[in-house]
This record gives sequence, structure tokens and C-alpha cells, in this order.
Amino acid sequence: MRRLQESAVPLYERTKLFRVYASRVVPGLLQTEGYAGALLAQIAEFRNVPDDSSQAAAVRVDRSHVIRSGQCQVSLLIEEDVLFYQFGDVSTMAGQLGYLLTALSYPAVAIGVIPRTAPRTMWGQETFTMFDDTRVHVELLNAKVTITTPGEVDMYRRAFGKLGEMAVYGQPARALITHAIDSLG
Repeated sequence: MRRLQESAVPLYERTKLFRVYASRVVPGLLQTEGYAGALLAQIAEFRNVPDDSSQAAAVRVDRSHVIRSGQCQVSLLIEEDVLFYQFGDVSTMAGQLGYLLTALSYPAVAIGVIPRTAPRTMWGQETFTMFDDTRVHVELLNAKVTITTPGEVDMYRRAFGKLGEMAVYGQPARALITHAIDSLG
């Protein structure tokens, strides 16, 4: 899994606009090392592959330097339920949610949270990441699908726009994240 994470570094470093929709987990660009390690360990166990999750998590977190560099724009949409799906222990989740609060202040990062109660104008999708306007990675249970056909990429761009209209940003997003932290007990 470490090598898979490393293989994505050049793509992440050359991308100028990321658009990420997350329906199940915190987007990789915003994962803490603890959260990424817990998630990747579960994936390794389920897929019955060697568990190098701690090394893979370190690479994943390191490649996310792109969001702090100011060299790209990042727009992330997270379903509210993602804030409550626990990976790792309570401390790991608290750290992850706390990092989301920190990331809200990054100048090149826009984070929207789609509330559970938002009227739906677009159905939920599988998690996907758009790299500029040329490539989409869709995460499935057993594979990552890469889409590069312009018409299909445009469909994901339009879906991202519709999903973004349902999201809340700024203080309302902060309130939803804070509520999730408070629910940890």
C-alpha cells in the first residue's frame, strides 16, 4: 500500500485544482496520520494484503503537503455522516476532526459539509477526486477507476457542482464538525 500511495505523488504535485467528494471517509488530502493508518490497516486486512499501513499513512499525509503549499486550489465536499464514522480510537477521531477545523483556515482550501438534513438535489455518489478538469478517480470497494474521457469528466464536474450547492461552508461547517467532536464523549 505504501508504493500505491507513493505512485500518486507526481499527479498530486502537478494538479492545480482538486475537487473531492467524500461520502464514506475523510478525504485523503485531509487525513491525519492516525486516521489514515487506522483506515489503511482495515483495508489491508479486508483485502488480505501485507499490512504496511503505517508507512502508507505517512506517505499519504506527506503528499498532502500540496494543500498547504498554496500552489493549488482544493475544494472538498464531505457528507456529514463521514464526521461520525469512527476509524481508530476516540483520540484518533478527535485529532482527525480537530484537523478538519484547522484546515478550514487554509487559504487555498474550501471545505463544504453536506448536512444530513439538506434537501437533496443530487443523490450521493461514490467517493471521487477530480484532478484539474482532465482526470477523475472513483473509489470502489475493490478498485480505483480512472476516468479521462472529457464527457465523463464533465459529468463528475457537474455532479460536484450540484453536491456543492447542498453543502454549508464557514461557520455552519465548523458547527457541524464541532458537533461531531462533542459527540465523541
